Amino acid sequence: MKTVVQDLGEFRGNHLYMKRDDLLPFSFGGNKARKAVLFFQEVDEGGYDSVVTYGSGSSNHCRIVANMCAARNISCHVIAPLEASEPTFNSQLINMFGAETTTVPVAEVHDTIEAKLEELRQAGKKPYFIYGGGHGNIGTEAYVRCYREIREWEREEGIHLDYIFFASGTGTTHAGLVCGQMLAGEQNSREIIGISISRPNPKGRNKVLASIKDYMGDRATDEEIEAATVFLDDYRAGGYAKSSPEIVATVDYVLKNYGIPLDETYTGKAFTGMDKYLAEKGIQKKNVLFIHTGGTPLFFDGLKKRESAE
Repeated sequence: MKTVVQDLGEFRGNHLYMKRDDLLPFSFGGNKARKAVLFFQEVDEGGYDSVVTYGSGSSNHCRIVANMCAARNISCHVIAPLEASEPTFNSQLINMFGAETTTVPVAEVHDTIEAKLEELRQAGKKPYFIYGGGHGNIGTEAYVRCYREIREWEREEGIHLDYIFFASGTGTTHAGLVCGQMLAGEQNSREIIGISISRPNPKGRNKVLASIKDYMGDRATDEEIEAATVFLDDYRAGGYAKSSPEIVATVDYVLKNYGIPLDETYTGKAFTGMDKYLAEKGIQKKNVLFIHTGGTPLFFDGLKKRESAE
């Protein structure tokens, strides 16, 4: 599952590189594709004939899962929160892949998932459940492997990365990178910085910490994990799926200058946060990596919103 690291050159007095996980070769790629490959290994090996998962109308995770189910000709069942169910290009793709979407108030999501799993079992099915966003140790493992990939690239290119930035949402992308760093014994070699796209602190950071602790077990102390985990909630622009003129400007800048599409919900928000953080901290002459975690269909939602606003 290797992805290219693209050299973008000078950026705000630093040297910027971008790891293109958006180019993973399945359904517009992204971090959810990297994780889903591991989930669907279990689906295939366990003989499961249906999948149940959870996500919003903007969910890249649900798009990937629905596509992987369609490719296997097994049923996909998405439980979606009513509070975040605006139609998007992702939700259109989920429908195109034949997934069944059940929309309920967020307070009813847990019980609805349990009811759907039981309904499938009663119908003689063998369902496999995937937490929203690919949460859990399998999702974390995907980005432990990604961190190893980054280290391998550094060795091959003779380059040391001082900072790694990315969009931090449900937490396992962030957790996997931190776990990978700790397992490599590199806690002091670079800063891994997650830009929250939704949750404020302390809730957002605690979610990441819980994933790291669950994966690491007794291989790291709580103090080591706390010290390695940087989760910034300063650039959320009001929360999940919220945007701002700054984020729109960032999306335009990156596309015009590098030919790379970002979206306003995830990667555009994270890139904006990285840009502001570098400026605020006066960081100069460093090698900086931005991980493009995908979300390309949502880029077109941004264009559609602009057209509607005109």
